[in-house]
Amino acid sequence: MYVITGITGKVGGAVARTLLSKNLPVRGVMRDASKADTWRALGCEVAIAEMDDAKALTEAFKGATGVFILPPSDFDPAPGFPAARIFIEAIVTAISAASPEKVVCLSTIGAQAAQTNLLTQRTLLEQALNALTLPVTFLRPGWFMENCALDVASARDTGVIHSYLQPLDKAVPMIATADVGKLAATLLQQRWQGQRVVELEGPHRVSPNDIANTFAQILGRPVVAEVVERHTWEAVFRAQGHQHPSPRMQMIDGFNQEWICFEGPKSERVIGETELDEVLRKLLEA
Repeated sequence: MYVITGITGKVGGAVARTLLSKNLPVRGVMRDASKADTWRALGCEVAIAEMDDAKALTEAFKGATGVFILPPSDFDPAPGFPAARIFIEAIVTAISAASPEKVVCLSTIGAQAAQTNLLTQRTLLEQALNALTLPVTFLRPGWFMENCALDVASARDTGVIHSYLQPLDKAVPMIATADVGKLAATLLQQRWQGQRVVELEGPHRVSPNDIANTFAQILGRPVVAEVVERHTWEAVFRAQGHQHPSPRMQMIDGFNQEWICFEGPKSERVIGETELDEVLRKLLEA
């Protein structure tokens, strides 16, 4: 039995569908019972559990050949990441109690970074899971191509996308969520000992100009990328409702300054198949 947390999201759903396509047993963990029937119709068992409920997670993880952990993300974390620490404690407690055969945890590029930033939530989770004795794989993907969903309306309606990634011609590692899910499903079926890190990026690195040009090709009209100046970020994020914008700002700085990066050599990295064009077309159709 493969237990998938975050099954109602893009990555978790891709993991589950990949396993189901191989006629493998899947138990989906979700907090919203109204979504259960959809997954039961696809052949899943369903467990209802909040990710901060160690007791419910323990029951969900029992008897698992493998567990896929997709931890909740706090996009406006208070200092010290208190919300993330609550989830981490519940997850580790449940894994320790249920003792599945192995765990694949969705982490992130740059989880090894010493500087505090939005992705430090994943660093903390890796550190906690590293203390366990069972086999754990940390899957560290690049920047999700689906983050471009935030640019769809602007690209379509004004012909401009506003970029925090800069300079505009600098390419960064990106990956489609479908490729993340497929790889996670493959990793769950493998055997290994101890803890390991698997890094993943797409077939080509992508710059903001590449994103704008791809939107332009699909829409059939000009689209350009424009820099959002660094000194304006805090005011912009606070206007969007952030009470603690610093971690998000530091994360973007990390990509721009390249201290958020892959840790291992490129020769050991997994390369996904999905091109940016395919992802942007789906986002425009949504």
